[in-house]
Amino acid sequence: MKGRAWITCFVIICATVGVDVASAQQSTMGCASEPNTAQTLRCRDGLIIVAEDGAKFTLQGRGSEVSGVDLQSKAVLVDAPRQKGKSRFQVITPQAIAAVRGTKWAVDAQQSRTSVLVLSGQVAVRRPKGGGEVVLGAGDGVDVEPGTDALVVKRWGQPRIDALLARLRQ
Repeated sequence: MKGRAWITCFVIICATVGVDVASAQQSTMGCASEPNTAQTLRCRDGLIIVAEDGAKFTLQGRGSEVSGVDLQSKAVLVDAPRQKGKSRFQVITPQAIAAVRGTKWAVDAQQSRTSVLVLSGQVAVRRPKGGGEVVLGAGDGVDVEPGTDALVVKRWGQPRIDALLARLRQ
């Protein structure tokens, strides 16, 4: 089988700065808040973004097409359906860029670290200013911190996974 299968994954990316930023963009980007769950945005083409309470992010894209999230703090869970062509939905923080096609992942922005976790499927992670890229599979994670060169892939324990999912009410 050539290529990569992009299925369900979680990415946690850590940085500093909410849902209120995205709220102003919802209607112009084709997104709407789910009733009784202000932290869930349903956008055109099946894109779903679930934000942790207090998360600060900006939707990226043109017109009504959302192509990414610029995340400044806290966590978001993204369910991005397969995209046509080479287009990849991206979550960008100061420490990392996580890009996938047709997958589900979480992103957590803290002050000095970007962490990425894949539950199933695959996600590519790299630094914004270049350097090596790693591709994570199910159960793999990577912490991206300033001042470190190599991106080291590790297996995450269930307590760490459960803690993130609880913050996202999953």
